[in-house]
Amino acid sequence: MSTSHPGPVVCATDPAEGAGGRRVAVITHTHRPEAVRAAVQFMYGVGAQDITCVLPRADAREMAPFLDGADLRTDLIDEAGTNGCELVVVFGGDGTILRGVEWALSVDLPILGVNLGHVGFLAEAESSQIDQVVAAVCHRTYHTESRFTARVRVLSEPAGTVLWESFAVNEASLEKASRQRMLEAVVAVNDQPLSRWSCDGILVSTPTGSTAYAFSAGGPVTWPGVDAMLIVPLSAHALFNRPVVVPADAHVHVQVVRAEQNNAIVWLDGRRSFDLAPGNVLDVTRGSHRLQLARIAPDDFTGRLVRKFGLNIEGWRGAAERRDGDERRGADEGQGAEEGHRADERPGVAERHRAEERHGA
Repeated sequence: MSTSHPGPVVCATDPAEGAGGRRVAVITHTHRPEAVRAAVQFMYGVGAQDITCVLPRADAREMAPFLDGADLRTDLIDEAGTNGCELVVVFGGDGTILRGVEWALSVDLPILGVNLGHVGFLAEAESSQIDQVVAAVCHRTYHTESRFTARVRVLSEPAGTVLWESFAVNEASLEKASRQRMLEAVVAVNDQPLSRWSCDGILVSTPTGSTAYAFSAGGPVTWPGVDAMLIVPLSAHALFNRPVVVPADAHVHVQVVRAEQNNAIVWLDGRRSFDLAPGNVLDVTRGSHRLQLARIAPDDFTGRLVRKFGLNIEGWRGAAERRDGDERRGADEGQGAEEGHRADERPGVAERHRAEERHGA
């Protein structure tokens, strides 16, 4: 049984509506008032430059009180194509951006995220930068960064029937279906068995996902320009339980061991899921689509990593050295002041200073 969380797909609208001008899709976390305010501010900004904003039907319904009576040209996202949009702008956290990706990836549109969530690794701008986002969209001064995605299939058995297929931007997370039991699974790379793990689950992550679930599970942070996949066991009861990095063109499959009650479930980016029975195989390869993230600044990943995680780049040793240096400077300044005070107390010095002060007056 599969549980799908549909993306922002709605019924088609009249293609002639709003035709002839520039169009930008806008997707919003409508249950966050600050996200709605930021989205409305953006829509007014680009609307002043005759750019039509295209919204998912559900978002348009939720945001109607903020848009009624406004002199804005809006349309609804079409399931069948891009609606003529050149870009998708998302207001929310990484979860909302992943919702937008479900549509944008299928039609090869770049996506620009404005962070109204927590860390927001996929986002490009903060809510305080709406004016910069408006300017970048209006003048097309943004650039795109291409990211690896994964094709994910569930097979009935090795080389068996395809039961389900989708994609992952962050990770495919194979997890135990029963809280009371461990998952027994065998991992193979390019048809060569790697290890059998008794565990809570196994992640197959992209470099983009290396700062998400895989990061929490102890996997390595991988720069997005690296085309690779990460295999990260979750709480494996084994001597060899280290994350491994495999090439982007590797063929990773994880088979659920045939055993009683050894059921599993796979989650893709925490949004789409499918149940696996004993013997089923999770098959992960390079995806045919690449995620295009729009950037408005030449910020590199190192700066983003330091800023988003609030990293102390000097480390604890550097901080200790700085404290020691401050203490030494404080002691030197105190000693200098004390020596100066003693010099002033020598016979004749105080009288000479008073005479100089009277002469200067």
